[in-house]
Amino acid sequence: MSSRSSILTALRARPSVPSPAPLPALDEAFCTYPDPLAKFAEVLATVGGKAISVASHAEAQRLLQSEPAYRNAKLICSLVPGIGEPNLDLLKVADPHELETVDFAVAPGRLAVAENAAVWVRETDVPTRALLFITQHLCLVINRSTLVSNLHEAYAQLELGAAEFGVFISGPSKTADIEQSLVIGAHGSRSLIVFVVG
Repeated sequence: MSSRSSILTALRARPSVPSPAPLPALDEAFCTYPDPLAKFAEVLATVGGKAISVASHAEAQRLLQSEPAYRNAKLICSLVPGIGEPNLDLLKVADPHELETVDFAVAPGRLAVAENAAVWVRETDVPTRALLFITQHLCLVINRSTLVSNLHEAYAQLELGAAEFGVFISGPSKTADIEQSLVIGAHGSRSLIVFVVG
């Protein structure tokens, strides 16, 4: 008898299925932070990204020009007016494969979460979702008023039916699966800057 067969036979021999466990209560006090922006910046730095607080898009643009990844970029795509000087119009891209040479992309985020430095990005704001994952370097822009302490607060604000696709992004791409050695940019962007405006 194979291992699979013996496991299935043992399961079928049980007199009854286990009784269902009660669902966890969601009325507890979840983590909150006196300064969500400070916590967001701290966690984002821990996962390899950088948060920059700015008063306006103009200030973000000025600071962006001092970033080496942006200065050295040849192909730039920006979906945030006033931040980045794009030389690629995403709306004219018919095939996502055409984005394979994008060096730097700027995209809007809907909200951000302090506890894990995650930024929620919706497909309605980024028409070609591949851009978020294929660009060499990514910059997300959020309004400070959208920053929440925890994911429970974030999910309460999400409009899950408003778009076919949405994603939480926290830090640049990374993996430590091989020999427990951290590799940044293994299967996505090599850097992430988040401008927190306001």
